[in-house]
Amino acid sequence: VEIFREHGIDKIKVANKYIYKTYLKLKERLKMPLEENISELRAYMEIYKELRPGEVFRYNAAKSFWNNLYFNPERFELTEVGRYKMNKKLTNTYRKYLVEIEGRNPKSVENVEYTETSNALTPMDIILVVRMLLEVEKHPETLDTKDHLSNKRVKTVGELIGSEFERAFSKSVHQIQEKLATYTSLDKISIPSLINLRNVVASLNSFFATNPLSQFMDQVNPIAELTHKRRLTAVGPGGLKRERARFEVRDVHHSHYGRMCPIETPEGGNIGLITSLAVYATIDKFGFLVTPYRKVVNGRITDEIVYLAADEEENYRIASSTIPRDENGNILQEKVPVRYLEKVVYVHKNEVDFVDISPKQIVSVTTSLIPFLEHDDANRALMGSNMQRQAVPLIKSEAPLVGTGMEYPAAIYSGHVVLAKHDGIVKKVDARKIVIHRTDENGNPLHDKKGNPILDEYTLLKYVRSNQDTCINQKPIVNVGDFVKKGTPIADGPATDNGELALGKNVLVAFLPWEGYNFEDAILVSEELLEEETFTSVHIEVYETTARETRVGPEEITAEIPNVSKENLRNLDENGIIRIGAYVGKQKYFTSQDILVGKVTPKGESDATPEEKIMRSVFGEKGKDVKDSSLRVPHGVEGRVIGVHVFHKEEVGDLGPGVNTLVRVYLATRKPLEVGDKLAGRHGNKGVVSMILPKEDMPFLPDGTPVQVVLSPLGVPSRMNIGQVLETSLGWLAKLTNRHFATPVFDGAKEDEILPELYKVREKLNLHHGDDPENPSGKVILRDGRTGKEFDSPVLVGYMYIMKLIHIARDKIHARATGPYSLIHQQPLGGKAQFGGQRFGEMEVWALEAYGASYTLNEMLTVKSDDIKGRTEVYKAIMKGKNLPEPGLPESFKVLVRELKGLALDVRVYDEHGNEIDIEKL
Repeated sequence: VEIFREHGIDKIKVANKYIYKTYLKLKERLKMPLEENISELRAYMEIYKELRPGEVFRYNAAKSFWNNLYFNPERFELTEVGRYKMNKKLTNTYRKYLVEIEGRNPKSVENVEYTETSNALTPMDIILVVRMLLEVEKHPETLDTKDHLSNKRVKTVGELIGSEFERAFSKSVHQIQEKLATYTSLDKISIPSLINLRNVVASLNSFFATNPLSQFMDQVNPIAELTHKRRLTAVGPGGLKRERARFEVRDVHHSHYGRMCPIETPEGGNIGLITSLAVYATIDKFGFLVTPYRKVVNGRITDEIVYLAADEEENYRIASSTIPRDENGNILQEKVPVRYLEKVVYVHKNEVDFVDISPKQIVSVTTSLIPFLEHDDANRALMGSNMQRQAVPLIKSEAPLVGTGMEYPAAIYSGHVVLAKHDGIVKKVDARKIVIHRTDENGNPLHDKKGNPILDEYTLLKYVRSNQDTCINQKPIVNVGDFVKKGTPIADGPATDNGELALGKNVLVAFLPWEGYNFEDAILVSEELLEEETFTSVHIEVYETTARETRVGPEEITAEIPNVSKENLRNLDENGIIRIGAYVGKQKYFTSQDILVGKVTPKGESDATPEEKIMRSVFGEKGKDVKDSSLRVPHGVEGRVIGVHVFHKEEVGDLGPGVNTLVRVYLATRKPLEVGDKLAGRHGNKGVVSMILPKEDMPFLPDGTPVQVVLSPLGVPSRMNIGQVLETSLGWLAKLTNRHFATPVFDGAKEDEILPELYKVREKLNLHHGDDPENPSGKVILRDGRTGKEFDSPVLVGYMYIMKLIHIARDKIHARATGPYSLIHQQPLGGKAQFGGQRFGEMEVWALEAYGASYTLNEMLTVKSDDIKGRTEVYKAIMKGKNLPEPGLPESFKVLVRELKGLALDVRVYDEHGNEIDIEKL
């Protein structure tokens, strides 16, 4: 204020609306007469008046209030990261303070850092903050950007659980203090009576059971699991609300480069709020995301790796990893494009500070698995990333012919591949176990002091159910006598092939419209894929039942089930539980479903008939006073029983209220490819199988090979995912030359490298018909399998990597005759889970009205919905083969009338003759 007065300043221009009030107060202060020596008492009085208006000033209360507000570490704590950020932010202001107030030489303070260590505020902090605030008008660029990653940090799992502990312990402290106050003598106190850990246990249980950040792991395939573990979210407790998140928060920010993936994010309301960690990003000790760069010294790229945070990075000139260089790392270009201060500028090569570590640095693991990503539109790349997480592990995994080089690390780091812990020689291999004899660096077998060989045993997971009912099964990939190095894969997991991620299959595709069967993204597939079980997957479902205590006696798990034939009991053991290995669910006729667990429930007491009395007197027991409540295989499900778990209350403790026994049955089901299943490539090119055509009817190549999948050419131009076209051509080249190609993201193979090479190979194999040798396009003349005639134009053919997604038609198919109804409006429930009906909505009603289908419409609104009496009568009439009765009054009408009466309206109903009707009696 004094400096302002000296320079005759009596106006302040506001640089930021958020600090407008501060300036107004400062402005008022400027108009006040200047007091030379404001006393401590007066200062406290002014501050107290501002912060506690209307309260009576007392010196001691004001002093205590002010000290507790910011300077007491127990009441106010910046935390370690807060102090770090504050010191960093105030360093420049501190240097100016040293020069202007303490008269230091500007050169001597160039490297001086503000190094306050207290986690509470200090008077110097406040002085520097006020000075900084006053400088904002001159330098508005010093204001922070909310969405910059230097102002956001990752709250890790440990920190979240730590805060739960903190909350629980603070509760416990209050309870202990209250208990201590009740004791008259310290001798009577015992630690167990004083400390109760119930708060801690309850707090942790609540966190893991109910906190939205504690999630059920996505285990569809290894990459789904890996991605779930690397997920970042801005929503959840203490975070943003999905509905209120602005566009700026969801947008990609330049500081995300190398830290958060700009591609992988959900498509719905969470877009931009839930993201993925970039490939090389890591979290520093303060929770900030950092990314690695190679240091450049005098135009030469060194092997020194430096991790930079988002705010540090902006002070350096950073070039792309793909800039031309010689074998010694010297940059060849004189002028190099670099990122500097949020812009891209050209500088001399000697001015470059760092280069990126890799072109895939900016994307996540899943996105880095998409070949030719640089040729795909971002929206489709997003779909491609998300759909890889939905790929079902197939019976026989197959690594992609065209990969990116990330398939191996993705599989290894997912934890599903078994790795050798030490060097050694394989001694024994079977489906469940691998035994390796350890060796030293020279390959000599190691023995212990007694002369026994030192062996490593690896137990493999066999047919374990994942959270999403897919099958986790590990298979050995080594043979007896093989020498293995430490860290090499010795067994494949689900969706891996020789230690590489293998989510789908390489299939021969053609881009061709075929009789409308690939209209609107539908996919035509060959029967060959069914014969070879290319897209067959194994799913493991769990069914469970409980035997409970009821009012009339306990339920019993038994093989003695009333009114069930021996044929239907053939697979049950003496306890009434299905035997492992039984194949269930395959019904020849419409008979009762297979029983998995036999269970009987006691009926309520009733007056015994004379026959029952005779039975009881002869056999000394009740007759058939139990009903069958067995667990049966649901309709449409068939498979083999691969596991049974039985839990008894006496052995495992509490199973839930009133539960004596719990039985779980695990059923493995093979699901071959069917019409309605969803297939997808890695470029967001998804579709539904519309028809499975005999392979002899499929279009075929000049050498007679039938294609396996026919895709619509219209799926390419508007979607702008050209990567699938390049993948198809390179895949064909890989197949013809029996090689695998890795084309890394943003640094992949070029079209003019692939097509000429492909043409040369095709020419040797006489597959070049329909292509131009001067300007090859990768197309070939195909013939129709039904007629043998050539198609009008050459067709793009090649091998594409296609995945089968978890959206399987067989799991979604559903039918209902009668079933459960809603309690209030008596309409059928909705959805497969509730065994509900199909909703007949407004627009569907309009459709029937447009056709004048009045009887159908009447049925829809009455007997097929909420006409309680009518639907019962209609069902009886159908069963007895009689004519259908007239529909009655729907329940929804009665509900409407009651609703209107609830609004104090007198509503009456009359028939066509003017007589009042009591709708409650209808």
